[in-house]
Amino acid sequence: MSISPAVLAALARFDTPTISNVIELFDVLPRNRGYMDHRIQSAFPQLPPMVGFATTAAFRSDAPPSGADVYASLDQQIAHFADLPGPAVVVFQDLDDPPAAATFGEVMCSTYKAFGAVGLVTSGAGRDLEQVRAMDFPVFTGSTICSHAYCHILHVGLPVRVGGLVVRTGDLLHGDANGVTSIPTSIAAAVAQIAAEFVAAEKIILDYVNGAGAKTVAGLAERRKEFSAVVAKLSAQAKSSK
Repeated sequence: MSISPAVLAALARFDTPTISNVIELFDVLPRNRGYMDHRIQSAFPQLPPMVGFATTAAFRSDAPPSGADVYASLDQQIAHFADLPGPAVVVFQDLDDPPAAATFGEVMCSTYKAFGAVGLVTSGAGRDLEQVRAMDFPVFTGSTICSHAYCHILHVGLPVRVGGLVVRTGDLLHGDANGVTSIPTSIAAAVAQIAAEFVAAEKIILDYVNGAGAKTVAGLAERRKEFSAVVAKLSAQAKSSK
């Protein structure tokens, strides 16, 4: 499904928890599915949200590859960027358990960014974090390791499992300081539209608890009732838009 740059920009205005909350309104998958677990952490939580389309690959570094060029698949991986409906998010599954070395560093992230990628996610480790931070290139990883060891890219473009989430090439990912979620492309435009209304609904409660004056349980209950009514309308709107 085609998703316009305007929709991607709208999605990037909201944090990942808000996007996750809005996805729930569509009831397209169980609430405990569709996002990566605690093993995948933002290395640079100060950066704004990352929004892009997954390009997948597997990775190993614990034993020498059979070929001479450890990055022989890098050209193939970058070539896949052109087949995506928008900016790429590079997603690696590290097949070594535990990871033996870093999946990414300064050179790889510089290369990906030069070809239009907007972020990287790996179940493995990273390195050169200060250099990558200076690029403002979002990376999500579970650990850091100083060496690249026998790093090599294996298959490119097949489904991978990262942080408990199966990711396929072309999946729309949204990530920030809170983690990474997958947005079903069929509802992406509607999620972008409803997100602002959901944030406004949350302000009903936030304005009350953060405002001046004494607070009461009855007052809070009234605001929660008002919030729930708005969310119910948004949920009906979401379901009707599927």
